[in-house]
Amino acid sequence: MTHSHNDREVIVERDGGTGVGMIVGIILAVVIVLALIWYFGFGGFDGSRQDQDININVPGEPAPAPPGEPAP
Repeated sequence: MTHSHNDREVIVERDGGTGVGMIVGIILAVVIVLALIWYFGFGGFDGSRQDQDININVPGEPAPAPPGEPAP
C-alpha cells in the first residue's frame, strides 16, 4: 500500500487595515477639494477687497481717457 504525502502550504491574508486607510484618504481628499474650491472660488478674502481701476501708462502711447468720458 502506497501512502502519498501531499504538502500543502496555507497562506492566510488579512484585509483589516485597508478599509480604515481608504476612509481616511477619502475624507482627506474631500477636505482638500473643498479648501481649493473656497480659495480659488471665493478668493480667500475677508470681503474687504474691492475692484480697482488700474491704468498703466506705457511710454510713447497716449494716456487713457478717464472713466465716464468718451474716447477721442
